[in-house]
Amino acid sequence: MENRSLSVAALLIAYASLCGNAQAASEPDAAQIADWERRNVKAAELKDEARRMQEEAKRLYDVKSKACFEKFQVTACRNEAHKEHSEQIAEARRVENQGKALEREVRKEQLADRDARHLAEADQRAADLRKREAETSADRRGQEAHEAALRAGKEKDADEGAKRRAADAERIQKKQADHAAKVARKKEEAAARKAAENPAR
Repeated sequence: MENRSLSVAALLIAYASLCGNAQAASEPDAAQIADWERRNVKAAELKDEARRMQEEAKRLYDVKSKACFEKFQVTACRNEAHKEHSEQIAEARRVENQGKALEREVRKEQLADRDARHLAEADQRAADLRKREAETSADRRGQEAHEAALRAGKEKDADEGAKRRAADAERIQKKQADHAAKVARKKEEAAARKAAENPAR
């Protein structure tokens, strides 16, 4: 039984390896799932049957054991009842063990199938991870380039603003100087006119 389940596991791993990522991404096929369910039901039936056999063996032992007290050879009768009870219990345990073995076999096959699919999907997961890392890296580079462009734009705006402010200041200073020169010239002209109007006495 153990060798059979190991060979089934080896076949499942080989099958998953041959099928590649396409098969690995899917669940086990419906026929395999149905087979596992059928065998699990059979295992449960065997365990239920074993429990009924044990209950029946105990009931018969109690009946026969009580009946032995009415016979002449009580000890021999009880020993015979005990022997029959032990044989029935042993048979019930054999049936129960069959059910448990069937359950273990199904569990091993399911684990082997899951492991085989997990192994086959490892390449796809690694490729997906590399793709996500590349996308994240590209996003980060794009974000950095965007931030650098924003900084460059702000620096350019700041430079242009400083140049505008310097030009404005220079223009204002020139206007003020022109105005001051004009005012001084007018004062000189006014003083000259006044001097011409009022000759020295």
